[in-house]
Amino acid sequence: MRRTFRHLAVAAPFALASLSAFAASSGAITVSDCWIRSMPGDTPSGGYFKLANASNKSIDLDSIDTEAFGMAMLHQTQSSGSTSKMVMVDKATVPANGTLAFAPGGYHVMFEKAKKPLTIGSTIPVTFKFGDGEKIDAQCAVKNAAGQ
Repeated sequence: MRRTFRHLAVAAPFALASLSAFAASSGAITVSDCWIRSMPGDTPSGGYFKLANASNKSIDLDSIDTEAFGMAMLHQTQSSGSTSKMVMVDKATVPANGTLAFAPGGYHVMFEKAKKPLTIGSTIPVTFKFGDGEKIDAQCAVKNAAGQ
């Protein structure tokens, strides 16, 4: 029994540190589950995450910035019948006391002009900028095309 508690005491800080690498908050907004799809060569990469708004007013995500890429743009996939297209958007609104998911087939970030090849399993620092002036720095995991 004593040994189990000792293992937990040693493992707990590492588990908490790994969680904090993928969730960040400041004020009313929390960013979690952030990941970037690794693509070959100069192919643009998609970025995905979840936003949670704990305030009683909607908050706009205005932009995303990272030193790892030359450009980051907010996009939304729009479908019409059997065709889909990506459309650049100026902002994405996180509803009051609600959530907004950036996921394949919906809202996403297009990261272009990678400054160096992405390594699956690494993390990339990303800054999220909101309409109320709030900025959140988060670490986004680099994953393969299947999100693993």
